[in-house]
Amino acid sequence: MTETNGRPGTYLVTGGAGYVGGAVAAHLLAAGHRVTVLDDLSTGFRAGVPAGAEFVEGRIQDAAKHVHGGFDAVLHFAASSQVGESVTDPEKYWRNNVGGTTELLAAMREAHVRRLVFSSTAAVYGEPAGWPITEDAACAPTNPYGATKLAVDHMIGSEAAAHGLAAVSLRYFNVAGAHAAGRAGLGERHDPESHLIPLVLQVAQGRREAISVYGADYPTPDGTCVRDYIHVDDLAEAHLLALEAAAPGEHLICNLGNGNGFSVREVVEAARRVTGHPIPEVQAPRRAGDPAVLVASAERARERLGWRPSRTDLGDIIADAWEFARREGRDR
Repeated sequence: MTETNGRPGTYLVTGGAGYVGGAVAAHLLAAGHRVTVLDDLSTGFRAGVPAGAEFVEGRIQDAAKHVHGGFDAVLHFAASSQVGESVTDPEKYWRNNVGGTTELLAAMREAHVRRLVFSSTAAVYGEPAGWPITEDAACAPTNPYGATKLAVDHMIGSEAAAHGLAAVSLRYFNVAGAHAAGRAGLGERHDPESHLIPLVLQVAQGRREAISVYGADYPTPDGTCVRDYIHVDDLAEAHLLALEAAAPGEHLICNLGNGNGFSVREVVEAARRVTGHPIPEVQAPRRAGDPAVLVASAERARERLGWRPSRTDLGDIIADAWEFARREGRDR
């Protein structure tokens, strides 16, 4: 257990009503910590806040109202995160992701809260030349979402160097599955939905007619894009380890992924086996900016955090997501 002065930690989780933030908050609570969730519910859900957490409805831009010296650390998930929207409404992303984090860091400095774990993204790498992708790969984001996350990484690095912040940025690849085998409220539900696994499961539920496969002529074994999928509970465990690894004056950056890739067709086939539904496909042209392969090297996370993902089977990841989707469907 991560402790401060021999006692359970007290943590602020910004964006803790969202998919990943809610799962991390649940893991913190299960480890015996005290958790306050700050979320404006613009994209999160009240049901996504785990039982036992204190909930504060508020904006990250107003962090000075909510950050105080009683917190041992902040885990920062609050952000706008739709790639397509970031292209059409970039000012929203710079205002929320960069402006909001600027206010959060200032509030933490004022309150003498000197530990931070930041939810970053593989989108900072853009279209890398090779794989597996290491943290030393060139960062060249292809959209404002990735650009704002990279800007925040730079901001955190400056804060650590100038003011002694102990910080870890975790760059996620494709997060999937559901916390605690689909427990109500703690699974993936975005509006609009853009992630492959929940879209495939919507087809299985009859909520959409078919899954679109964008490009079948990539230089991969079956011609479709290959991505690295990581279970949300493995991801959440990395955040608790990051709290322990954070060192004053250091900004540690770690990729989080399984190091293995699955193609679009492999995901669809696995979903057919899990759900027992046919899941029709529709072929569509390639999307601009879609690399053939995005697979992480997570060696640094293994070495520096002691992180070992254990839920790496694609069928098991989809099964957890399917259980959540079915429960959500029954509640509609």
